[in-house]
Amino acid sequence: MAVQSKELVLGPWGKAVAGATGAVFANIMVYPLDISEYYTGTLDVLQKIYDKHGLSGLYHGLVGTIIGTASSNFAYFYWYGLIRAIYVRRSNGAPLSTATELALGALGGALGQMFTIPISVVTTKQQTSHDPNKSLIDTTKDVFNEDGISGFWRGLKASLVLVVNPSITYGSYERLKALLFPGRNFLLPRENFVIGAMSKAMATIVTQPLIVAKVMQQSGTLVKQADGSPPKKFNSFVDALIYLVKYEGIAGLFKGLGPQITKGVLVQGLLFMFKDQIELLIVLLFRLIKSRRRVALV
Repeated sequence: MAVQSKELVLGPWGKAVAGATGAVFANIMVYPLDISEYYTGTLDVLQKIYDKHGLSGLYHGLVGTIIGTASSNFAYFYWYGLIRAIYVRRSNGAPLSTATELALGALGGALGQMFTIPISVVTTKQQTSHDPNKSLIDTTKDVFNEDGISGFWRGLKASLVLVVNPSITYGSYERLKALLFPGRNFLLPRENFVIGAMSKAMATIVTQPLIVAKVMQQSGTLVKQADGSPPKKFNSFVDALIYLVKYEGIAGLFKGLGPQITKGVLVQGLLFMFKDQIELLIVLLFRLIKSRRRVALV
């Protein structure tokens, strides 16, 4: 679908719906890679999970992930779209600099994270659980029983720091889109996939240490104590970073980078590919509804 028009403009709600829907489709397609990023050796772990639990094992925690993906992307695209639209309107439509794009993306991501991190905590814990039969509700109860209501905001500081990831991703996407395809509101699917993948690859390499630390904190990873006292959880993502450097070296900060980039590039490329086409469908649907209303009033 290659319709191009400067008149096709979608508001924050429409962009949020398109972004959330595109993200859900993209994540379902590559979900097994999402599980494997918590291990080493993508193909090996996929084969082991399949041999032990069958096809359903590769999609353990999918429902929770869909809920988390839809909510986080809806929140991000809504706030980012709203903030960006306000800024563009106040700047009289002047082109945005790279720094501005990154700042707006970070602000949109921070606002989105404040509301959706409880879902991220539960889905991360479910995905890293060794019990494939544990439901989303049971996992939610575990989080509450372990840390109370505050447990649902475990890793919030890391999540707020990690808004730099979507900030780099979407800021880079907008800049690449403006540079490579000036004046076009909608791109071809393959064009969206390529620049979306490029943007995510750059963001993932920069933020991988924070991603690893956040997963370790949210999953409730226990750390053995040197004095022989009972193992305990990381108090913060900074503690997780220090632990990784101390016991695994610099390489520990980037463990899982291969699967993370593979999954991230595929998901983000597919997300932008689906999102742009869904936005276009929504706009055309609105136009059709308006035209029918005008006909009915005549």
